Amino acid sequence: MTEHPEQPRRPLHYTEEDVQREVSELETKSATAARIFDLRRIIGGLFVVYGVIVTITGITDSQTAIDKAEGVNINLWTGIGMLLLGIFFLAWLKLRPTPPPVPPEGLPEERGGE
Repeated sequence: MTEHPEQPRRPLHYTEEDVQREVSELETKSATAARIFDLRRIIGGLFVVYGVIVTITGITDSQTAIDKAEGVNINLWTGIGMLLLGIFFLAWLKLRPTPPPVPPEGLPEERGGE
């Protein structure tokens, strides 16, 4: 087996500051990912997209399709319902965003910079 002198060697011993810094970086990345992939955003977005499609289908339905549903334009009403539900989820996300993470207790900055 050959050694690769070009690659920098990792230190075998990490200081407490290194570990704390890495943990705080990972927590920040995790909080950002949680806000981006909030289920309310995904569900709301999908309902709005599908609601627009079904509403357009309902608007352009022929009288024959409406007669099949016993006189109810089911695509139009379902599309409007889906749009309203999607808008509800997106409004909920806007009005009550995901709170930022609470920093863990005992960090050196909180204890006076030990």
